[in-house]
Amino acid sequence: MSGYLYILFWIVSFGASIAGAICGIGGGVIIKPTLDAFGVLSVSTISFLSGCTVLAMTCYSVIKGKMSGESLIDMKTGTPLAIGAAIGGVVGKSMFQALSDMFVNKDMVGAVQAGCLLIITLGTLIYTLKKDKIKTLHVMNAVLCIVIGIVLGIFSSFLGIGGGPINLVVLFYFFSMETKTAAQNSLYIILFSQITSLINSLVTRTVPEFTIWLLVLMVIGGILGGMSGRIINKKIDSKVVDKLFIILMIVIIFINIYNIYQFAR
Repeated sequence: MSGYLYILFWIVSFGASIAGAICGIGGGVIIKPTLDAFGVLSVSTISFLSGCTVLAMTCYSVIKGKMSGESLIDMKTGTPLAIGAAIGGVVGKSMFQALSDMFVNKDMVGAVQAGCLLIITLGTLIYTLKKDKIKTLHVMNAVLCIVIGIVLGIFSSFLGIGGGPINLVVLFYFFSMETKTAAQNSLYIILFSQITSLINSLVTRTVPEFTIWLLVLMVIGGILGGMSGRIINKKIDSKVVDKLFIILMIVIIFINIYNIYQFAR
């Protein structure tokens, strides 16, 4: 890879992690489709690098929040969700590997991922625009929380996005969480799903080839982005977070439309 591509990957990781920390989408939902669009690395490599970057960012954000006493994580519901996400992370990774083995043309894997992400992002955007008119629930049952977490973990790991917008929609609808509370709980869930996804890749020896310095740069970008995002999040209100989230969803929709065209042609 050329030197400028290393810089590009760092910028994408840093910028996406800022937005991810502010909105609670983890950053992977921006990193994965954006880097796919450049077409310089394989789909599996970008999925892995994106997952590691998101893991670093969420790890910092969750630990920093706990240490500073500013954490809004609801442990009673967040922990069962995180346990489910950990299980789902393994399932989702296995599903991705099965899909990858199914296609000789690996670009088709990217097309499937982009298509799934497009549908999820579009649905999330529609829900977000209409959420004030939608009656929400207050799920308290731990078993149901685990089941919901499993579904979130599968999407997270299969798509290589960390968790993304679907986490927020689920937290809004099933748990009636306010925007900033949902953002922090989303990062907590993403942390667990990405840990198990990474462990699964190491145990099954399905880690793709990549340059170690690229991973280091992206992880540093993720941590610095998480730091910056936390600072910004504390200075803006929930309405601004909602507007940023909507803008990101629109941008991601167009990137995925481009990726579907690029991979499927």
